[in-house]
Amino acid sequence: MPTTTRRRLLALATGCLATLTTTGAFAQAWPAKPIRLVVPFPPGGGTDIIARETSQRVAAATGWTFVIDNKPGAGGNLGVDAAAKSPADGYTIVIGQTSNLAINPTLYARMPYDSQKDLAPIVLLANSALVMVMVTGMNTPYKSLADAVSAAKAKPGVLNFASPGNGTVAHLTSEMFQKAAGVKTQHIPYKGAAQALTDVISGSVDLYMSSVPTLIGQIRNQKLRALAVTSAKRVDDLPSVSTINESGFKGFEAGVWFGLLAPAGTPRDVIDRLNAEFNKALQNPELRKKLGDEGADPIGGTVEQFTALIKSEIPRWGQVVKDSGAKVD
Repeated sequence: MPTTTRRRLLALATGCLATLTTTGAFAQAWPAKPIRLVVPFPPGGGTDIIARETSQRVAAATGWTFVIDNKPGAGGNLGVDAAAKSPADGYTIVIGQTSNLAINPTLYARMPYDSQKDLAPIVLLANSALVMVMVTGMNTPYKSLADAVSAAKAKPGVLNFASPGNGTVAHLTSEMFQKAAGVKTQHIPYKGAAQALTDVISGSVDLYMSSVPTLIGQIRNQKLRALAVTSAKRVDDLPSVSTINESGFKGFEAGVWFGLLAPAGTPRDVIDRLNAEFNKALQNPELRKKLGDEGADPIGGTVEQFTALIKSEIPRWGQVVKDSGAKVD
């Protein structure tokens, strides 16, 4: 073998060995600094609570440091996009959910990221049911879901149905329910839950749908009456509230799911370590109770399971968006 050829082969082998050694060293050293966890919604909401509770449990078990970075805006798109465009080095992750991963791709005319191409799923953290509620005032005529449906059928388009915003999970789930029930109400979109709750409690709004973490306090204080939950099974903290499925609408199920993702291209060994540690945390009884108290059902699972969920949910919610006619430019 010519000397020049031998030198080229030796250089190639040395380079490959260096690459393997560097990759191995990175995997062993990670994380060598704090991990930024982007939350694409304001502090205090359901997404923020789940992100903080789960990451704090992992931090306590591993010694890792997580820095929560709240980046609200554009229905969650702003924060997810910021994470997707971050370096794929294992030091930026984001908590995504049904809206910004499965609904927004159809709802928004232009998306700054592709849910399936620009992000690497890590783990599904939790599901949260939605609750349809009515004001508990003395003059409230609706004592059950059947009462509300009967009234809506008797006066098509007269009852109003509020949501935290146009194209939100709550809005689209209410549209899904109306289609299943064969009724039509006036949709009143709010810019968030705060003002909507005030109006529902005062009686200005007939029906309102939002997540359990958002509404549980008002329900416990008997300011709101829960008519039904949209999940497949009853919510532990609302055991007396029937599911929509139990209320005569067989097969009806909807809710919000939350999961962690990283920028596409993040090393798979880092993804796997994060998956393993968050799965361990989700089995912790104290964490499960805390999430349960917020109306969330801890899930966990493999990277592949979360990937498959996102893939299946995009066309499912996309059809609901099209049926509702909702659109955001």
